[in-house]
Amino acid sequence: MTEMGKHARAAAEKLSMAPTKQKDAGLIGAAMVIRANVDDILAANAKDLAAAKEKGLSGAMLDRLLLDEKRIEAMAKGLEDIAALPDPVGSKIAEWDRPNGLHIERIRVPLGVIGIIYESRPNVTADAGALCLKSGNAAILRGGSESSHSSRIIHESLVEGFMAANLPEHAIQLVPTTDRAAVGEMLAGLNGNIDVIVPRGGKSLVARVQAEARVPVFAHLEGICHVYVDKDADLEMARKIVMNAKLRRTGVCGSAETLLVDEACAATHLPVLVKDLIDAGCEVRGDERTRAVDARVKPATEADWSTEYLDAIISVRVVNGIEEAMRHIAHYGSHHTESIVTANQKTADRFLATVDSAIVLHNASTQFADGGEFGMGAEIGIATGKFHARGPVGVEQLTSFKYVVRGTGQIRP
Repeated sequence: MTEMGKHARAAAEKLSMAPTKQKDAGLIGAAMVIRANVDDILAANAKDLAAAKEKGLSGAMLDRLLLDEKRIEAMAKGLEDIAALPDPVGSKIAEWDRPNGLHIERIRVPLGVIGIIYESRPNVTADAGALCLKSGNAAILRGGSESSHSSRIIHESLVEGFMAANLPEHAIQLVPTTDRAAVGEMLAGLNGNIDVIVPRGGKSLVARVQAEARVPVFAHLEGICHVYVDKDADLEMARKIVMNAKLRRTGVCGSAETLLVDEACAATHLPVLVKDLIDAGCEVRGDERTRAVDARVKPATEADWSTEYLDAIISVRVVNGIEEAMRHIAHYGSHHTESIVTANQKTADRFLATVDSAIVLHNASTQFADGGEFGMGAEIGIATGKFHARGPVGVEQLTSFKYVVRGTGQIRP
């Protein structure tokens, strides 16, 4: 681990100066290698899936782990999309002149070495490696044991593509052990060689990282996302959004976990929405008014309102208008992603301005909480804090800045 830190720091110094064309060539080359290695990736993933099933992992976790030809192609396409993005390194954020003649510029620079600790999702190997490279950072990846075979093949593909473009061999490194002690060493910073830690995984992993890390952390603890169906919501639109937000992929952090329905439209909207969900195989846990519309609804406990199910389960509550909906979200939410469905622009504007979450949407599914859907090519994760990065963490969010001051001999009196 110590040697990995040293190699990463040396690679980061070279990457910070790498031309855009060279980085893009590496990304495009890596995409080609991933496509060429599709059979090997599928075979490795099959081993991971078999082991995960033996361990009794949930359906949602298995879905996170699963790779098929479509997902592998999306991974390769993501690398090409990142290559097509503007290079943030060296870009000028702002500039101004002072009365004394000094010219000041604020310029984007890489963060340095980024440690990514993740579970289950093997596509994070490609997404994280590509985003770090494009933003001029070296990466040290520590994947979970569940995806070890898949991540290794993907990592080897990335390295092959990067090296073909004469990029540093250690631009992206994969920790070769699943020993939890390796996580502890990364959290300690590898003797000052890791600048930022990004955890992607369950609550216990992220909580450990936030508690033990001695370097800055980009993280979210949970994705307790809400859909609020307002009294002025179009029912057919609400049906489509609620079904997609909950059931498109239940294991992603942008999956809706709580549905709030305005009591002013509960008579017409609530029974239909609940029936749609249950008929599609989703377990509904509701308050008293929700249970009254369908006998199949199970009672919701206090804990349900603050639970990230990551499964085909949703909690449903009837609220007295937008104010109560926003109070509920503020009390039980995780500042991740919330959506309002309404035809009333004034109501929507109040929701968007007031709800304190990283992503707020109007008349759209919470499953759009994704860097790729934001045009970022991919993401390392969704940050819910308020310092440095918030929302999808893409190439710009993986940079800092410095001030470049040009003078003509000025001294300070």
